Amino acid sequence: MKMRSLIATALVAALPGVACAQEVTLSFAHWLPPTHPLQPTGFEPWIESIKEASGGRIAIDIYPAQQLGAAADHYDMARDGIADIAWINPGYQPGRFPLHAIGELPLMMSDAKSGSRAFDAWYRTYAPEEMSDVYYCMTHSHDPGTFHSKEPVRTPADIAGKNVRPAHATMARWVSLMGGASVQVPAPEAREAIAKGAADMITFPWGSIFIFGIDKEVKHHLDTPLYVSSQAIVMNKDMVEGLPDDLRKVIDDHCTPEWTEKVVSGWVDAEAAGRQRMIDEGHTLYKPTAEDLAAWRESAAPLTEEWMASVNKRGIDAQAAYDAYVASLREAGALMGEN
Repeated sequence: MKMRSLIATALVAALPGVACAQEVTLSFAHWLPPTHPLQPTGFEPWIESIKEASGGRIAIDIYPAQQLGAAADHYDMARDGIADIAWINPGYQPGRFPLHAIGELPLMMSDAKSGSRAFDAWYRTYAPEEMSDVYYCMTHSHDPGTFHSKEPVRTPADIAGKNVRPAHATMARWVSLMGGASVQVPAPEAREAIAKGAADMITFPWGSIFIFGIDKEVKHHLDTPLYVSSQAIVMNKDMVEGLPDDLRKVIDDHCTPEWTEKVVSGWVDAEAAGRQRMIDEGHTLYKPTAEDLAAWRESAAPLTEEWMASVNKRGIDAQAAYDAYVASLREAGALMGEN
């Protein structure tokens, strides 16, 4: 809540016969470039809807491109009030959010629009405990991504001996299981890692290869919805709890499974369009056979076992949580292999 907002409120309240209508200006930090499609198609319409629903009393200023802090620090920035609102990738802090990490398991989500709504609805059961030091708003996933490489990649055997920039901790573990080595850098630094030879391939959704300028570095692509990376919007808890009841309701009404699908839909479409652009620009796409997919699934099987073990350690029934997640995706028509 900005100081100018507090001063303005105090001055209005001091005028005789004038009711106080508190106004707030909030900061929203994310680490994507401002040209990323999620800002104009997702963040900005969401912010405008909040402004309209509040009668203009809530304004939100966007701070993109790591202006307020590094990508991996955005959760703590919201917790500590460095930003009022932050867009985070929980996978940038491995082990901290084990339940949320179910969204990182490969070969599960096939449709990121309805899948994001399903994931968000499922995670709301667990967010109050796992993200207890912030106000949890929503979770969404990008359009399913895959491997993009300097050399052909068709089966898990092609990962052995390669350096891979993974999307998150679960993908890093998968790369290790397949005999590769992970090069851990945030998305904004991925192009440099590949251009300088520190990484041979990357896991990204299709459109982001162009957004981050990596299309000149990788020409071979595994053509299947292999994984998603799941992000969340969280807010400073004291800020939200300090809002008047009517403004708090505006925030609550904009932090729902329905809104998570609205926010992510434009980004999903933009990412999906990148696949055809790859084809148009002469890149090589390899469609895995049923045998190939079985090999990918077999190589990924330990990841689910490890996820369950990490969740059981928190005193939560991992099998029940997993089954509920699968059921939520299935109901939304977003479970891979069933739509």
